[in-house]
Amino acid sequence: MKILIVGGAGYIGSHMVKMLLDAGHEVVTLDNLEGGYRDAVLGGTFVHGDIADRALLDELFISHNFDGVMHFASYIQVGESVRLPGKYYRNNLANTLNLLEAMVAHGIQRFIFSSTAAIFGEPQYVPIDEAHPRKPINPYGLSKWMLEQALADYDRAYGLKSVCLRYFNAAGAHPSGLLGERHEPETHLIPLVLRAASGRQEAITVFGTDYDTPDGTCIRDYIHVVDLCSAHLLALQQLMEGRASDAFNLGNGNGFSVLDVIEVARRVTGRPIKVIEAEKRPGDPARLVANAARAHSELGWRPQFANLETIVAHAWNRELPYIDTK
Repeated sequence: MKILIVGGAGYIGSHMVKMLLDAGHEVVTLDNLEGGYRDAVLGGTFVHGDIADRALLDELFISHNFDGVMHFASYIQVGESVRLPGKYYRNNLANTLNLLEAMVAHGIQRFIFSSTAAIFGEPQYVPIDEAHPRKPINPYGLSKWMLEQALADYDRAYGLKSVCLRYFNAAGAHPSGLLGERHEPETHLIPLVLRAASGRQEAITVFGTDYDTPDGTCIRDYIHVVDLCSAHLLALQQLMEGRASDAFNLGNGNGFSVLDVIEVARRVTGRPIKVIEAEKRPGDPARLVANAARAHSELGWRPQFANLETIVAHAWNRELPYIDTK
């Protein structure tokens, strides 16, 4: 296959580029490098640009006969989306609609979309399956849910087939050590815990210790980034074989608390990790765990790195160069 990956210089997108190249596919990466890194794109063709640029998209679709497009070009910070909603609606919704319009104009009819568990809002039950009501509570989740609804309309109107993959907590790094998380500012728990282990920051802050959970801290479902990418590849292959548009929840189905993650990180790294307790953050549900049974049965997807210690160990390999040896 020949695939256009938008946002392919970012965390998940760069892993997807590598997986596709390793499988023998042809890849073109489009990224504006606002949150990505050119050196994270380990092969294929790289184009520096933005999905807001319709002329550039037209040029790409004229120059390449793509079998499909994978989208990893969203802004992802919940708190920022509350402060700057326009930024999220403009990029995650409007700019992505610009991409879809270009795809329709050039007859590209397969689209894999990185969605999110944030479309569900406060969970009414866990684990969360695809039938769970969609009631996002922040602009980030809303922007993703709006795009999912737009994709259904584009299918009805233009025959553009899509699969929306709703991530829970992406984590880990490539087993080779070549790729990993490089967010600035970093907001994800596992890399922040490992920064505290390596000495890049003094401590890890735990927001809330009185949730209705066994140890009082939030429980989340962590899924290895490579496993996420394997689901994307399976979804695109099925679209190539004529699958109808669909949406799937992606997670391991196992919940780990914040304190669980910290304790696993202590074991994996063999280093002390200082904890600072702070007040709860508004909008943080006590539990977010996926029911990924449909992805298992219909995509044939099985996580390869479901063990939390493995996820943390792969991420630690990327953090090792930063260890404070003083």
